[in-house]
Amino acid sequence: MTIVLPQTVDIVDPCMAARQTTGRVVSENVNEMMIEFDYVNGGLKPRLATEWSQIDDDTWQFKLREGVRWHDGRDFTAKDVAFTLERNKNPNLTCEVGGKFGAMKFAVEAPDDHTINITTNPPSPILPLLMSIMPITSAAATPEDELTRKPIGTGPYTFETWNVGQSIVLKRNDDYWGEQPQVEEATYVWRDDSAVAAAMVFTDEADIVPSLAMQDANNPDTDFAYPNSETTYVRIDTRAAPTNDIRIREALNLAIDKEAFIGTLLPAESQLASQLVVPTTIGYNREMEPWPFDPERAKELVAEAKADGVPVDTEILIVARSGVFPNVTETMEAMMGMWRDVGLNVKLQMSEVSVHNTYFVRPFNQDGVPTLVGAMHDNATGDPVFSAYIKYASGGIQSVLDDPDLDRMIADATTATGDDRAARWAEVFRVAERDIIASVPMFHMVGFTRVSPRLDYQPTIAANSELQLAQIKFR
Repeated sequence: MTIVLPQTVDIVDPCMAARQTTGRVVSENVNEMMIEFDYVNGGLKPRLATEWSQIDDDTWQFKLREGVRWHDGRDFTAKDVAFTLERNKNPNLTCEVGGKFGAMKFAVEAPDDHTINITTNPPSPILPLLMSIMPITSAAATPEDELTRKPIGTGPYTFETWNVGQSIVLKRNDDYWGEQPQVEEATYVWRDDSAVAAAMVFTDEADIVPSLAMQDANNPDTDFAYPNSETTYVRIDTRAAPTNDIRIREALNLAIDKEAFIGTLLPAESQLASQLVVPTTIGYNREMEPWPFDPERAKELVAEAKADGVPVDTEILIVARSGVFPNVTETMEAMMGMWRDVGLNVKLQMSEVSVHNTYFVRPFNQDGVPTLVGAMHDNATGDPVFSAYIKYASGGIQSVLDDPDLDRMIADATTATGDDRAARWAEVFRVAERDIIASVPMFHMVGFTRVSPRLDYQPTIAANSELQLAQIKFR
């Protein structure tokens, strides 16, 4: 079968898979997690770990599945888990997955080949949930200090070929420890034009298009709509003038008429966002309303800043990623016009992921230019620990903030439990998005997927995060 993705995959190393939705969709068929998050029903399911328990406040024990082999024939053991933890925190790699663990430090002990005790500092009451986002890599086959171009996994599919910029081919692993899937081979190709991708299903050139623009999801027999876990937003550079002035950051939010996008460029089911996580996330701050559309107040704020010597005429570069969501170019062009209308000097640069990430991911290529970086954040697993550190903390891989008080709040929320955890995360979002104004939250998104009639498959929120080939059957 053939799957059409909206963006090319530029890195296939499992530790960087989370950098792109398209990369994660491929990776999760090759490299497995210790624990699987059930996106449909919620909760955690065994994968490479069969059971887990908390030994004390600092330490969790995981029992590993026996009889599992890597694609190169080696046995899967606790050494591979220990290696993966260490590699994901390797500062020379700046792994996207490791960045989501924040400043957490690990100490491991392996009583035997299929038991591993993981001690964290600070203590992590949700370590099993955290482990559901970390693909396990082979200690023998994966380089320690460089990114791999041919990942070796334990999953139901092997990584066969990568024709850079054109396609990736996965083949069924006939020695897989679990149930054999029906799909024998999957080819991933890239088309940034949604209409072209949609047409490929009807010309028998493709079987699934996971990301359709709403105007192309026009066939009720093949097209499915589902709420996904993505939130679109624009990260504001808080370090360079004029965006280092909080009045300009407030004006950036007030200038956007978000309602104008709903039902035109974006699906009618999309929701206005007030923060970077979806409402089902623990600690979602329900007291925060989306910023109102108030262009007159935005103009006043720009004028006030200018009167105080803020160089509001300085060009602000908007950097957005081509194909990150359907109609992204048109959306960013409209936002650029709204910002110009309130007196800001903005210029739009649409970029492929490799260029976009030089502005979005440390080390930043800012060149002294204030930037607004358009992005989309996925938090399907339901806890802000996957969002807050990477987006807001001083050491966060995508953060431009340097606020010790906010850092302490994030650290305290990370180790809290129950209602206290939710309350602390809610306060983190309030401070970041109202006291500091770190971004322009835009929309909680809705996904559209086209599925060939020959397949027995109905997409859910999981299609956006993993699209497991093993779940697809043929009619």
